[in-house]
Amino acid sequence: MYMRCRLVKLVRSLFVMASAAAIVSACANASLDPTPQFVSGDASVKKQRGKDRVYRIGIGDKLKISVFGEDNLSGEFEVNNLGQVSLPLVGDQPAQGLTLKEFRDQYVRLLSDGYLKNPKVTADILNYRPIYVHGEVKNGGEFKFKSGLTLRDAVAMAGGYTYRAEESYVYIGREGERDVSVKTPSDIVILPGDNIRVPERFF
Repeated sequence: MYMRCRLVKLVRSLFVMASAAAIVSACANASLDPTPQFVSGDASVKKQRGKDRVYRIGIGDKLKISVFGEDNLSGEFEVNNLGQVSLPLVGDQPAQGLTLKEFRDQYVRLLSDGYLKNPKVTADILNYRPIYVHGEVKNGGEFKFKSGLTLRDAVAMAGGYTYRAEESYVYIGREGERDVSVKTPSDIVILPGDNIRVPERFF
């Protein structure tokens, strides 16, 4: 009877140890899995990012604002680190995250409130904020944004992939949004301020 109890306890101990080893092995393998959790094609990324085709003002952008017939209210203004633009008469106003139309309409409302009657305002981007490409590219860093820039172009600007690069996907970080992975090659449009990271392959 005594030997039978000892045998049962031994079997139970071996079962627990085997289960624990299996769990540890599974966790270790999962942590080494190089496949990103979210890999999106161009269509799904564009669907997720409704702002892809609408440019929104960001920190570092330089704006040209013209108020018809009011030279002292017109000029070039930069979006500061707080995401604001210091405007004549009305002072610091929020700009980050707004479209040019939203920003212009905001300025029109402010000027109409006791300053000018029916002000006519135009707003344009003079200098866009740069993009950043880093990771497994030959010459990573900061690059000047160009209109119509694609993901393929951005990687080329950084000298192309290194021999260690994972070329099937890249990560794109966009202001105000979480990073997403995008399958490559891709001609998805890049926006000012985008942060592109090429990961290292694991084999």
